[in-house]
Amino acid sequence: MSKKKKPVIGVALGSGAARGWAHIGVLNELRNRGIEPAVVCGTSIGAFVGAAYVAGYLEQLHEWVCSLTRRDIIRYMDVQLFAGGFITGASQKKMIREKLGDVKIESLDIPFAAVATNLKTGREVWFQQGSLVDAVHASIALPGLFSPVHIKEQWLVDGGLVNPVPVSVCRALGAEVVIAVNLNSDIVGKHLKEFNFEEEEEEKKLDIGNLSIMSFMDQLKNNLFKDEESFVSRLWTKQQEKPGVLDVLVGSINIMQDRITRSRLAGDPPDLVLSPRISNLALLDFDKAEQAIEEGRACVERMATSLDFILQQ
Repeated sequence: MSKKKKPVIGVALGSGAARGWAHIGVLNELRNRGIEPAVVCGTSIGAFVGAAYVAGYLEQLHEWVCSLTRRDIIRYMDVQLFAGGFITGASQKKMIREKLGDVKIESLDIPFAAVATNLKTGREVWFQQGSLVDAVHASIALPGLFSPVHIKEQWLVDGGLVNPVPVSVCRALGAEVVIAVNLNSDIVGKHLKEFNFEEEEEEKKLDIGNLSIMSFMDQLKNNLFKDEESFVSRLWTKQQEKPGVLDVLVGSINIMQDRITRSRLAGDPPDLVLSPRISNLALLDFDKAEQAIEEGRACVERMATSLDFILQQ
């Protein structure tokens, strides 16, 4: 009797900002169980972790993210007003290059694709060739927070806008069995606290009565960004009486990605969905990597029976 051929396994790593460190735990646990994906596709943070995996740097990335502190994260955030986002992304691109090296996607041993969104057309863009660093940089450009990335006459933003869990990309690259990692389940409303509007203090307003346009913009910038560290630090605070800029941005993105993820997975269902329980982690909780990684590992363990079943068919 001839030995049954093993299926081509693809892993679709979803978007989810800091929750994405769970992908490291997922990939490590799959490897511990003898499962080596033959196709890897990622969106946003999933593209970053997936790129590290296919480039052979997952272990180094694991060590680095577990050493991150909040101050380290602040240093990677180069704040600039009116750059298409609060953060230009130059420091992020430098960091990505340090972690992945200057690698061409087509030179990788494992087929890989990163998903971004064309800001003009709204279409998804699959990076299967060219610079791995550029592909990841474009895929993680979260709208409103990070500036869009310009590549080949296209302005690109986070792929989570159109394909948060790229199952379709995995299948297009030849995967016969697709394991999807969805970080967007149970996140809607998790980071928007209850606000008390009855005793809301009067807000401080800019005096624009006698300001020229240029001086008004200067005053606005000074009020927003007295210094980069204090501004980025305020992104984590929860002291205001009503939803702040980040509360609105994150809440809106959570709703959008949850709805898009549900729709895309219903239209093109994977063979198995892994859903790490990390809704308690906020958008910028990159310094809580150990918690996310452990939950990623535990998620695979919980689904071990289902995983064995789909791979033995």
